[in-house]
Amino acid sequence: MRVLLDEQLPRQRAQELLGHEVRTVQQQGWAGLGNGELLRRATEAGFEVFLTADQNLEFQQTLPKSGLCVIVVSSASNKLEDLQPLVAAILAQIRRARRGRVIRVSS
Repeated sequence: MRVLLDEQLPRQRAQELLGHEVRTVQQQGWAGLGNGELLRRATEAGFEVFLTADQNLEFQQTLPKSGLCVIVVSSASNKLEDLQPLVAAILAQIRRARRGRVIRVSS
């Protein structure tokens, strides 16, 4: 799967998502874009999954029409140590990802 990691998540998280092609918003040169434009570019670039910690994204955008599966991660903070326990669940959800779905992974 081609996975785009949102800018508020630690970039180091990308290397833990083994078996997937993972790029960060920063690597793509898309830091600072609004959510609508970011989702549009991600879809056009062929990403299949957007991994984010933005808890309000699904209420601000029409995600089923975005062409992406959006995985929303929720933990005590966005620090590596708080997100670490969720890596296995995130990987499992990426494997099940279907475009147009919103999936929540929380601790």
